[in-house]
Amino acid sequence: MTIVLAIDKLEVTYQRAITAVQGITLSAGAEQIVALLGTNGAGKTTTLRAISGFLGRDDARVTEGSITFAGERIDSRLPHEIARRGIVLVPERDKVFPNLTVAENLVAPGSRGSRVTQRRRADLVYQFFPRLGDLKNRLGGLLSGGERQMLAIGSALVCGPELLLVDELSLGLAPVIVADMLRRLTEIRREFRLTIVIVEQSAAFALDIADYAYVMENGRIVLDGSAERLRGHADIQEFYLGQVAGERRSYRDVKQYRRSRRWYG
Repeated sequence: MTIVLAIDKLEVTYQRAITAVQGITLSAGAEQIVALLGTNGAGKTTTLRAISGFLGRDDARVTEGSITFAGERIDSRLPHEIARRGIVLVPERDKVFPNLTVAENLVAPGSRGSRVTQRRRADLVYQFFPRLGDLKNRLGGLLSGGERQMLAIGSALVCGPELLLVDELSLGLAPVIVADMLRRLTEIRREFRLTIVIVEQSAAFALDIADYAYVMENGRIVLDGSAERLRGHADIQEFYLGQVAGERRSYRDVKQYRRSRRWYG
């Protein structure tokens, strides 16, 4: 398998004092969906920002290690340079331009390729998300949470990515909408022949579509493997899926035992 994205011993520090990502190594192959799992503060979003170049606004910087995309180092590049190389981020928040219509949002980010190519991609977006076609003239700020997520992904696709980074797809959305969005992501991967890295707190959703997954805690990768392997791992079942011996457990019960995870043993 061709490796599209390779991160080697990456360290990211905030305000020259706080280490948010501590020596992580991971990779994503061509047309793979790779999930990065973990709770709030684990370092997932910081990792995506490091890949896409959006670290500077938070006074953060890569202090060790490397990020390579398609065989080229990108960890010292600016966001617009990285985007031109084919890496597009769908952020956790501020996903759309609220004062632009759906149609205007789809052309606002610009595109790799000609205008004809851009229109073709926009037409494909409307095919994947027919709801957006019905709302072409509605302002982005008047869309529902699910519609905004559709539009954010659609705007990213019009940019012509080779690597799509999706931060917290499920945030604030009903489970049935999340399940539908994830199904569409697998179709998008196949149609556009993309590599996708998805950051998620919801392991159950992410592992349903991922080919491979990494678990982050306290800025480190503590476990990785195929989605099938992770679903069967006792600690993933207990601490991320809320199951013990096939039975569901409440978050309150799970939370009391967080420090006993076997990957720290």
